[in-house]
Amino acid sequence: MDFFDIVVSILGSTIRLSIPLIFTALAGLFSERSGIFDIGLEGKMLAAAFAAASAAYVTGSPWIGLASGVGVSIGFSLIHGFASITNRGNQIVSGVAINFVAAGLTVVLGQAWFSQGGRTPQLPADGRFGPIKLPGVDAIREVPYIGPLYANVISGNNILTYLAFVAVPLSWWVLYRTRFGLRLRAVGENPGAVDTAGISVTWLRYRAVIVAGLLCGFAGTYLAIAQSAAFIKDMSAGKGYIALAALIFAKWKPVPVMFACLLFGFLDALANFMQGKQVPLIGEVPVQIFQSLPYILTCILLAGFIGAANPPKAGGVPYTKER
Repeated sequence: MDFFDIVVSILGSTIRLSIPLIFTALAGLFSERSGIFDIGLEGKMLAAAFAAASAAYVTGSPWIGLASGVGVSIGFSLIHGFASITNRGNQIVSGVAINFVAAGLTVVLGQAWFSQGGRTPQLPADGRFGPIKLPGVDAIREVPYIGPLYANVISGNNILTYLAFVAVPLSWWVLYRTRFGLRLRAVGENPGAVDTAGISVTWLRYRAVIVAGLLCGFAGTYLAIAQSAAFIKDMSAGKGYIALAALIFAKWKPVPVMFACLLFGFLDALANFMQGKQVPLIGEVPVQIFQSLPYILTCILLAGFIGAANPPKAGGVPYTKER
């Protein structure tokens, strides 16, 4: 395999590994822009993955699996909203509780329903979101450089991959070019001013966590029935936390979020490629070094070495209406 083939392979893996991060980071973006910190992204993604794989196996339809994953994820989001918005509970505690509940409940239900140690049965090809062959692939496949990139990186992905990249400009447009986005950003900075203007802070924040649940549902569905063919115990593998790191690294802005997720996906793909390989003058590099780089980069950002990362001012603070 020559150098260019290696580059194409790593880029293809980067795209595939970045998709759940993009969906989940955008979910956190909407929630945190409204002032609701969402540590429970990991749990919602995991619950959505289990629901999607289970429904797809029972019905044979990936679309019903997607609807189930989104529905379960929104349900967990509403629980988080009820705890942190309606009851003004601690948002961090609520999010952590969701992560624990999802991690335990998916294994218990998986064992009770399918008796396969907490996992779901393997899905057939028509029960998953398969790759889509874009127009002109065969015609330009043999063209040097451009052909392999188009055929193996841009083409051949499933529909959720393309939806993830559509979701980025759509999120930017919603946040910066719509009345809802303006109000959402305002409620994350100064909920008192929004309330004074006669706009319901509670309803705005609930809509934000519902959008977060929707996007986490897409992320979980991608893991279970697009990237994989079944649900496996703890298959989210910390991606919710990496998405939070990407969100902080991107300073809560949609387009930088995408690039941060691609960077973290690239580091993950590079770690997979470097397993067992020798680096001149260094030797074999432990995979854990590449896996820890997203968190190291986020810590560098938070330390202020590459600019300040300031969250929404009202983030994490329950709003109590002044009388």
